[in-house]
Amino acid sequence: MSEGDGTETATLAGGCFWCLEAVFERVEGVLDVRSGYAGGERPAPTYEQVCSGATGHAEVVRIRFDPAVIPYGDLLEIFFAVHDPTTPNRQGADVGTQYRSAIFYESEAQRDGAEATIRALDAESIWDAPIVTEVAPLQAFWPAEEYHREYFRRNPAQPYCQVVVAPKVAKLRQRFSHRLKSDG
Repeated sequence: MSEGDGTETATLAGGCFWCLEAVFERVEGVLDVRSGYAGGERPAPTYEQVCSGATGHAEVVRIRFDPAVIPYGDLLEIFFAVHDPTTPNRQGADVGTQYRSAIFYESEAQRDGAEATIRALDAESIWDAPIVTEVAPLQAFWPAEEYHREYFRRNPAQPYCQVVVAPKVAKLRQRFSHRLKSDG
C-alpha cells in the first residue's frame, strides 16, 4: 500500500516474527519493520492469545519500504528464501496456525505479485512439496507488544535467537549481500 510519501508497506508471515524482523531490518530500502499480528478474528490480540491458536492470527511483520530501492517482488524473493513455505502451520519446531506462511496483501498489485511469485517458484520445483503460503487481503494489523521489537538485536545470545534466528540472518547475508544496508 502506498503511504503517500513514495513508500509502501507489505505484511508477511513466515513463522516467528523475530526471524522476519531480524532479516528485513537489514535490507536496503526497508525503512521500518514492525512485528505484529494479522489474519485473525479477535481485535487487538495479545501474544499469549495468539500463541494459544484460538484467535486465528499469524505472527507477521509489517515492512515499510521504498519501492524505488527494493521492489515488492524482491522483498518476496527474500521472504521465500528465508522460510519454508511448504509446511502448513509450522516453521521447524514452531507449530500452530500463528506460524503459517502468509502474504497479507494491501493492494491488487501486491496480490497479483504474490500469486505470480508463488506460481513461478512452484514451477521451479525448488522444494519437494508445493507452496502453501496463504495469500489474503490485510484486514487489520495489530502491533505486537514492545518487548518483541528488535528482539534479535537485543537478545542475540538467547538460545532461540542463536539456533533459529541467526541462521536466517546468515542466509540473508550469504544469498542477498547485494541487498544489505551498509550496517546490515
